[in-house]
Amino acid sequence: MVPLLTWISALSFLGYGTCCAITGYMRAEFERFGLARQRILVGVLQLAGATGLLVGFSLPLIGILAAGGLALQMLLAVGVRVKIRDSLLQTLPALFYFLLNTYLCFALLRDWL
Repeated sequence: MVPLLTWISALSFLGYGTCCAITGYMRAEFERFGLARQRILVGVLQLAGATGLLVGFSLPLIGILAAGGLALQMLLAVGVRVKIRDSLLQTLPALFYFLLNTYLCFALLRDWL
């Protein structure tokens, strides 16, 4: 189950990180979040996290760190959504990926130890 969830997370963040850099929709969303200047950084960090999850299949410590980093990003994303008063429906994806990557971080850590 952990490998499947790792793939789901990695592919999601590869897509989201790429969209951060190239789509007008994401540019507008980051302006709405009040984070326009951080858009490219967030995209790069998400691409790095996704890559780290995939590298984690061979180097488990990298996967653990990547999952933890993505979980932290998604916790911050939930905070931003709450701060700007987005609806629960708008906040659910960030909450889902926070929970998913938190689970992956601890599951990978457990398997590594």
